[in-house]
Amino acid sequence: MREDRASTSADRPAEIAPLGVMIPSRAISIWSQATLAVVAVGFALYAARPLLQPVVAAFVVGVTLSPAARRLEALRAPRPLAALLVVLGVALTVALVIALVVPRVSEVTDGLPSLVSSWRQRLNALDRFVPLDAAALPTPSIAWVPSTIGVLWPPIEGFMYFLVVLLLFIAEWPNLRRGLVMTFASRDSRLTALRILSDVESGLANYLRTVTLINVCVGAIVGAISAVVGLPHAIGFGALAAALNFIPIIGPIAMFVILVMVGAVAMPELALGLAPAAGFAVVAIVEGQFATPTIVGRQLELNGLALILSLAFWAWLWGPIGAFLSSPILIVALIVKERLYPDEGR
Repeated sequence: MREDRASTSADRPAEIAPLGVMIPSRAISIWSQATLAVVAVGFALYAARPLLQPVVAAFVVGVTLSPAARRLEALRAPRPLAALLVVLGVALTVALVIALVVPRVSEVTDGLPSLVSSWRQRLNALDRFVPLDAAALPTPSIAWVPSTIGVLWPPIEGFMYFLVVLLLFIAEWPNLRRGLVMTFASRDSRLTALRILSDVESGLANYLRTVTLINVCVGAIVGAISAVVGLPHAIGFGALAAALNFIPIIGPIAMFVILVMVGAVAMPELALGLAPAAGFAVVAIVEGQFATPTIVGRQLELNGLALILSLAFWAWLWGPIGAFLSSPILIVALIVKERLYPDEGR
């Protein structure tokens, strides 16, 4: 018996040794499969972006506005009617933004001929220092209108699809929520799913309120700078800055270009005309790089670096819509992680 035990104990290192050799190869295999899965999911998200962008946006906006529909339900409004009223409110808000954008853009286009002539005079004044052919400057035309309509039609079509999905989502959200909870068999799993959905609703609502307050402050600062400089329609430009700031990256860039062109047309001196654009650039940099990541991160317990990385990734993958959805997607992911894998120290 002792000899058998000795032989058995002697044979154990030989049995364990192959396992020790296989563990790294198994880990490499697991990491390779995980990497391939991530690449496949990323490719699928990129390839299906025309379909997924309106759906994900409708989910984020629908979950955020679902409490509003619930309040209308408490006032004895049927759920479909409450959903329709909420979607109409979203459509009217977008229409208001368009109503703010179109007059300002028309001012820019109407002032382009005078802008070109004024720049021709200034370039002629500089002709003795730098030889320039001011007459070679192009004159604005409307040849870009058909191509612009062709470019804008897909976003308009996508927005209509978004409104339809949003209407259906808000109308069916109570049933969807109940179905998701009842999918799980155990009571603890149902409670966890219910807490996740409740936290997602409250987290997205807090995010929307915080971002709205920040954008209103940005619009107020831009309006004040425009009024001090003497730019016409200062209140309109402040409201336009607040509205466009909801679209990360693209919105601030478009607002900066509009302020540069309007200031150059409306103001007699170039330095004074560029003051609103310069002030907005400073405000946009401070807000986008410091204020919003810090305030949103503190309010929702998010890491500022995680917010910036999420913004960069989703903007690279889905463009402006991805930039708009980056923070809500990060909020949902962190809430799910916190509920499923809570920190042991808490």
